Amino acid sequence: MHDFDLSGKRALITGGGSGLGLAVARTFAGYGADVIIAGRRADVLEAAAVAIGGNIRTIACDLSQLEMIPELVDGIESAFGPIDVLVNNAGIHLKKDALEVSDAEFESVLRTNLQAVFALSREVARRMTARKSGSIVMISSMAAKYGIPKVIAYTAAKSAVEGMTKAMAVEWSPDGVRVNCIAPGFIETEMSAKALNNDPDRKNRVLGRTPMRKLGKPEDVALAAVFLASPAAGFITGTSLAVDGGNSIGF
Repeated sequence: MHDFDLSGKRALITGGGSGLGLAVARTFAGYGADVIIAGRRADVLEAAAVAIGGNIRTIACDLSQLEMIPELVDGIESAFGPIDVLVNNAGIHLKKDALEVSDAEFESVLRTNLQAVFALSREVARRMTARKSGSIVMISSMAAKYGIPKVIAYTAAKSAVEGMTKAMAVEWSPDGVRVNCIAPGFIETEMSAKALNNDPDRKNRVLGRTPMRKLGKPEDVALAAVFLASPAAGFITGTSLAVDGGNSIGF
């Protein structure tokens, strides 16, 4: 287990109060990391910290306020110490026909799902590259792998995140900072389960093109993030790992 051990590593996980982010935070803590979870709602973060147990720190913030991100990172490192691992999980969704999406709606999704991811990664990487060590893990989506209707802004953002992963890896890996991406498939969360159970045709379509014929668990994504953040992935950078039961290659 030594190569997957995160003991002594400090991890900042955005959107860590619920869903995939909560699963990542819980799993990182289980592998020894000192975990900081960030999100918009302080009450949700506090409840998540209690549920995980242990020494979980919380930061309530709105990452769409890009101008505040440098100060945010300064504050985190001043209060808690150097950030060794960043997991960019926070994001918003918009389900709407492309013809109906306004410029303001499109920009809003990109601001949170792309611009904030870049700004936070940049500010954290400034410090990581100076220390010659660090790991950044992006969370992408199947929307970056193939066309999914009614999620045009989300698709644009996640496709760009995968591109940024490669560009950042090329620039920062010579200074000891690895940058990788996880593209979750259809994962069984409370929200997704409700949506699919209310739409049997969609659920059958999802399972029909997933060779493993089942939905993933949040822990599947979390364990992939542990791997990419750990010494076990020490020679891996600039890659996108599909955690999808084969959905992205299914027919």
